[in-house]
Amino acid sequence: MDITETSLHIREEMKEGINIMKKFFVIVLMFVAVSVSGQWQSDVRLTNNPAGSYSSFINERCVATNGNIVHVVWYDYRDGNDGEIYYKRSTDGGITWGTDTRLTNSSARARYPSIAVSGSNVHVVWSDNRDFNYEIYYKRSTDNGLSWDTDTRLTNNTAYSEFPTIEVSGSNVHIVWCEARDSNYEIYYKCSIDNGLTWGSDIRLTNNIYYSQYPSIAVLGTVVHVVWVDNRDGNNEIYYKRSTDDGINWGTDFRMTNNTATSWAPSIAVTGTNVHIVWYDNRDGNDEIYYKRSTDGGINWEMDSRLTNNPAYSWTPSVAVSGSYIHVVWIDARDGNYEIYYKRSTNSGIIWEADTRLTNDTAESHGPSIALSGTNVHVVWNDDRDGNIEIYYKRNPTGNVGITNISTEIPSAYSLSQNYPNPFNPFTVVRFSLSVVSNVVLKVYDVKGQVVETLVNEQLQPGTYSTQWNASAYSSGVYFYKIQAGDFSETKRMLLIK
Repeated sequence: MDITETSLHIREEMKEGINIMKKFFVIVLMFVAVSVSGQWQSDVRLTNNPAGSYSSFINERCVATNGNIVHVVWYDYRDGNDGEIYYKRSTDGGITWGTDTRLTNSSARARYPSIAVSGSNVHVVWSDNRDFNYEIYYKRSTDNGLSWDTDTRLTNNTAYSEFPTIEVSGSNVHIVWCEARDSNYEIYYKCSIDNGLTWGSDIRLTNNIYYSQYPSIAVLGTVVHVVWVDNRDGNNEIYYKRSTDDGINWGTDFRMTNNTATSWAPSIAVTGTNVHIVWYDNRDGNDEIYYKRSTDGGINWEMDSRLTNNPAYSWTPSVAVSGSYIHVVWIDARDGNYEIYYKRSTNSGIIWEADTRLTNDTAESHGPSIALSGTNVHVVWNDDRDGNIEIYYKRNPTGNVGITNISTEIPSAYSLSQNYPNPFNPFTVVRFSLSVVSNVVLKVYDVKGQVVETLVNEQLQPGTYSTQWNASAYSSGVYFYKIQAGDFSETKRMLLIK
């Protein structure tokens, strides 16, 4: 079929699709209304001991998910020493929780853990001074947190190595941290390409006489995105760097903010070619949460967007993304004490909903982290409402447009259905079936073959599922969606008409 025939065929599809779109417009609106009206459930206390339990306070993610399994890490003083790393999980989407698991056991201080998950593999990094200075340590589980391998020391020098963050893409595990081996703090990176069994050399990402600290990392496929705080310009600014070949080579540093105030604590997330960054900034005379995005994989960046507006402090944001849904949590002092607040966008950061207060007590709430699984939004933080600092958890079971399990009846074979409606504007639903437990990746591509969004990337049980794509941020045209589940792979075409 030549270009002319293709164009005529698309026009015919568009005409036929108008009636279909009208018929299902009300249904789609009802579907969206349900997703938007999701409610936050009650706070759940995860720890209970007279010592302090702390989530990481900058941007190390302390919660990660794989389907219905929710993994949480923190550091804890219950053992009478300077801090140990603890772990806890839920296997039913955060409804009930297992017992605490102690991951470290030494007389030294272990702190600032970060966690990432891919399938049944759970990866944790933290900072540890068992070697008489702070080094980066790593530990993994290959069975969803049931058992754990021994600790692995990732750095080895006489300087401090701190504030690690971790991300994973398949069997590639990526870590960034800040380190003082060069007489000032610089950002370092390290990668394992075999699921954490062996590790490559340390790679220095920054090189200037001023300090670079508090990195955050996001990974999609072979593209690795890193942001951090840097004061090379005489004040603290947010900087960005990326690699397009799994961390082998890196582009130049890119200055994200440019003002005379302080920009601090960035957090980054990615889906398709959309990269999302949040941080806090006092350019307005007090600390507010700001947001910035790139729609071309980090090549170009749009203007800063102010997400909060009140005379109190808004600090330490954490961001998670699923398709066109962006979720942000932070701590906020507008109520006279520090509470956890939440905000989301359902159209890739173009428009944002109102702030939502998640905690309400006279105590201090700090260190929030956020993660997504299907339609669930998960948040953890530390809170001293009980007279000492404990780990708390909260979820919204319908706050994210994710994966819906339509049927648990086991299909006889894998399948990928045609999206419905098709053509569509801007919402469409994709249904697929799994005959066995599978690691499922469902991605949307443009006509150039570039990934525009990842709709599913997790392990799922046998059954039939549906997921929604909100294409409000994209232009009219032909798109393709492809599923990879075990050895099964299939691609289908869909048409967006605006």
